[in-house]
Amino acid sequence: MTAVFLTFIVACALSLTFTPGAKRLGARFGAVDAPSERKVHVHAIPRIGGLAIIGAFFLALAASAVLSTQVADILVVNRRNLLAAVGAVAVFSVGFVDDFRRLGPRIKFLVQLLAASLAYYGGLRIEGIAVEGIAMEFGILSYLITVFWFLLLINAINLIDGLDGLAAGVAFFTSAVMVVMAIMHADYLVALEFAALGGALLGFLRYNFNPASVFMGDGGSYFIGYTIAALAILGSLKTQVGATLLIPLLALGVPIFDTILAPLRRFIRGREMFQPDKGHIHHQLVAMGLSSRRAVLIIYGISFSLCLLAIVLVNIRNEMAGLLLIVLAGGAFLIVRKLGYLEYLAADKFFGWLRDLSDDVGFTRDRRSFLSLQLEIGRTRSIEALWDHTCRALEMLRFDRAELHIYERGAPDATPERDSASSFGPGASTGGERRRTAQSNDGNQAVWETTEQRTWGTRRVWSRGHHRREADVQGNGHLRIEIPLGSGISSAARLILIKDLSLEPIQPYTLRRVEYLRRSVMNAMKRLHQGPAKRL
Repeated sequence: MTAVFLTFIVACALSLTFTPGAKRLGARFGAVDAPSERKVHVHAIPRIGGLAIIGAFFLALAASAVLSTQVADILVVNRRNLLAAVGAVAVFSVGFVDDFRRLGPRIKFLVQLLAASLAYYGGLRIEGIAVEGIAMEFGILSYLITVFWFLLLINAINLIDGLDGLAAGVAFFTSAVMVVMAIMHADYLVALEFAALGGALLGFLRYNFNPASVFMGDGGSYFIGYTIAALAILGSLKTQVGATLLIPLLALGVPIFDTILAPLRRFIRGREMFQPDKGHIHHQLVAMGLSSRRAVLIIYGISFSLCLLAIVLVNIRNEMAGLLLIVLAGGAFLIVRKLGYLEYLAADKFFGWLRDLSDDVGFTRDRRSFLSLQLEIGRTRSIEALWDHTCRALEMLRFDRAELHIYERGAPDATPERDSASSFGPGASTGGERRRTAQSNDGNQAVWETTEQRTWGTRRVWSRGHHRREADVQGNGHLRIEIPLGSGISSAARLILIKDLSLEPIQPYTLRRVEYLRRSVMNAMKRLHQGPAKRL
């Protein structure tokens, strides 16, 4: 106990001493965090305070080794501790370099993966879980679960480091509760190392709490997350794995929850999953009108309560544990709802997204039927067959009228104005008219179609129901889409689509399918123009 307490004091004193020097070093060499849209501070602040944390941590452990206590005797350099220390230095180094010169996310992820692999190779492994005498071995999944554990905690601390003193304070509470739990289980080595980390964090908080004069940076947050992950596994080697790992999971509940939610939130909103944003929990609290200091204190209170809950859950063995977890889940749901995260999963938006997804991948029957028409269009051997399949597709899309204009090579370029109703009066036709009437798929509306030979080419017209005349599709309330279909060897074409929005709105997938139809028709017309079976 004495060595644990002295290590904590030494680490705190060293951190208090080193942090001002790290602040001056960052300001001198330009390692500062400049204000931006994502930041809440208004002045450039040095961001290599993690250098003081890692220095205080290792020097405090080295100082404890000279104490003639039983704890000092078990603080030895072996393969496991050495590789874990190398991994800690590696993640700190990549974050430290990033604090000076921004690195890509891939490089940082690869170094985190390498550091976690070193710890696993050294013997810090989550090989199974045991709770209340029930054990489960992970086998070949042990490596993946161990690496995920490290990556989760590393990035949890990094993402929560968005307000003054937030990450350092939450990590301090976690270190404190782990010291208590380690002492309760007589695991004094883990208690000693968590005491060194807690002391380094407390000393750093003197300068990092609002208003902060120095930030820990990515180097500091990576090191803290990695160290907590490694020491939690180390503590589980002598106790039940499930119970030991539950403590940091609960103590770091806020940042871990935020880490899991952040990529999901970005995915739902159509953004890059790992692109920084201003939608984290602490940002939401500030957006609700809270000051930065008040938001930090609220998260402190939640973290402290979760620490106490972790101690209670680990030490009770009855149905009360399940009840507390249910209460915890309910509280988390209310907090998420209060912060506005559930609006991303509102029923109309969620089911609308599912409909778009199912339509895009072809799950719906209508989408498969439309795909079948696309294939038929691609296999057509004449313009008449192509137009027939196109009309069927437009009927499926519930358009009211369509015109296919094919211009012979050498004819004057037709503009939308020339293609309007006034250009196609009775005198514009040079003969060769064809009309066809059929029943639509719903059995109620007649399909009316004409083919007219013009001096410049041909115009094919299709319509549903009463939209037979040009006048029927003039005026307000009509959606008109003009689609150029490109130029062939001897002709060019344009497809005009008209929808009466006063009768029914377009469906969410309509415009997407119109694009699919355009590609199919254009490719088919190019093939007909280039093939021997050309027929216009």
